[in-house]
Order: sequence, then structure tokens, then C-alpha cells
Amino acid sequence: MLAFQILVYSIRLFQILIIVRIVLSYVVSPVSRNPLVEMVRTATDPILGPIRSVMPDTGMFDLSPMVAILVLQFIEYLLIGIANG
Repeated sequence: MLAFQILVYSIRLFQILIIVRIVLSYVVSPVSRNPLVEMVRTATDPILGPIRSVMPDTGMFDLSPMVAILVLQFIEYLLIGIANG
């Protein structure tokens, strides 16, 4: 049970980090070397990178964060359903 809770909280943390990355993309320069920005990018790149490589190019808009959040929510609900029996 504790393992499921840790996984669910980890998924929620990744969702928050993806949302922070979206907000930072509007506020901070894309080439920023701010340590907080670097940490968020480093944490979210392994999730967003594979999604970007599969999705078609949409021009200026990057829809991979939205897809990643939806996939993470699906996994979270699946884990909660398994944990509750």
C-alpha cells in the first residue's frame, strides 16, 4: 500500500513540474541557465522527450505537456483503482 502511495505522489509531483515548466516557458528565456529552470527541465525532459518524438509537429505550440499530464493522470487513476481493489 505504501508503494502505491509513493507512486501516486511521484506522479502528482511530475504533473506539478510539467505545469511549472509550462508557466516558465512563458516567463523565462528558453536559453536561461537559472538553476530552478534547469532542474525543472532536467526532471521533465525524460517524460516530454519521447512524447514530442511521436507527436506531429504543431508549429509554435507544444502539446506534449498536455499529453503527458493526461497519460500521468490515467496511470494515477489506474494505480488508485488497483490499490483500492
